[in-house]
Amino acid sequence: MSTSSLGPVVSSAHLADGSFAEVSELEFGMIIASHAFNRWMVRAMAAAGFADLSSLDVLVLHTVRHRGRAKKLADICLVLNVEDTHNVNYAIKKLTKAGLVQEGRRGKEKTVEATEAGSQACARYREIRESLLLGPVLELGLEPEQLRKLATLLRTMSGQYDQAARAATAF
Repeated sequence: MSTSSLGPVVSSAHLADGSFAEVSELEFGMIIASHAFNRWMVRAMAAAGFADLSSLDVLVLHTVRHRGRAKKLADICLVLNVEDTHNVNYAIKKLTKAGLVQEGRRGKEKTVEATEAGSQACARYREIRESLLLGPVLELGLEPEQLRKLATLLRTMSGQYDQAARAATAF
């Protein structure tokens, strides 16, 4: 029996009963993928030697390490699309305490950059990612262009959700 004869695979059938049920299917995929991705980041970083980091901590560390340049809090929040700056600020404090990032200044603005230990942690995470994730994903036979299109779709949909959130706030 195919899943199409059962209806769309969704978490909330009452939402899929409206127009464009495929969006509900996408949402369910994003829900389970986001939880799996968060779990992966935490466990991969634990395997790299840092077991006490949350998924946001890991994202902040990789964002701070990106291109080897110091980042401002506002820029980290913008890149990660995080509204609650206090959550990112808490992650920075936690990463600083762990010796993975250090705070600095650019003019009057506070900045954050990866320490040598932070860069090494990111490198170890990358090795683990290559071995445990990317190898098996390559074996799936996915075409790079498929992943590029999916990434573009997800970024586009995030913009749609942000716009809808703004509209709902003014509703």
